[in-house]
Amino acid sequence: MNERIHKVLANAGHGSRREIEALIRDGKIAVNGKPAILGQCIGEKDRVTINSRAIRLHLHQKKNPKVLAYYKPAGEVCTRRDEKGRETVFRNLPPLRNSRWINIGRLDLNTMGLLLFTTDGDLANKLMHPSSQVEREYAVRILGDVTKKNLNALLDGVALEDGVAKFTDIHDSGGKGANHWFHVVVMEGRNKEVRRLWESQGVQVTRLIRTRFGSYILPRKKRVGQHWRLDDKEIEALQKTITS
Repeated sequence: MNERIHKVLANAGHGSRREIEALIRDGKIAVNGKPAILGQCIGEKDRVTINSRAIRLHLHQKKNPKVLAYYKPAGEVCTRRDEKGRETVFRNLPPLRNSRWINIGRLDLNTMGLLLFTTDGDLANKLMHPSSQVEREYAVRILGDVTKKNLNALLDGVALEDGVAKFTDIHDSGGKGANHWFHVVVMEGRNKEVRRLWESQGVQVTRLIRTRFGSYILPRKKRVGQHWRLDDKEIEALQKTITS
């Protein structure tokens, strides 16, 4: 039985479906010595290479995914290589054999907190896709006065340059003046969405920490810069967020 090439390679941990499609467009993937085509189906007898490196195909034996959590510090970028020479989140992850870590969503340069990685490109794609409606929760420190009118607007929806966005939940966590904290939840992974939503109300985000992605909560005992593996039950709970 043949399957689409981007699904096979994503399942094998060679990148997300979007990354695989980009490699195909750039001519970096070949099937039986010829450039791969978007949507092409392949079987176990086909010879596939990525950047001229041979890839083993196991179409009927999908491996159980590995999921890694990382407490991202501010100042790191979520790319494998950075043109400006900045530190990347991938530089601190444990190495893998015959696979690679795929980030499940991103955090911007100045945002700290929970970042998840997996070896399963299909799982990464489903967790990131807007249709899955996976919750992302953030702790936000705000500079400026926040009124009830502001909070209602953020819950009802605000027109941003890339469309209407909103928080599905806002919890006032206390504090005064420049040390006022809120916990907020969004259902998408748009670029700097949390910051832009607060800025639309004339206030400034001075600190932003992702504390939850889907079912997984950032443990209090973990330190900034630390990474750790999720166990089978935690991975199963994550998977259920996209199948329920």
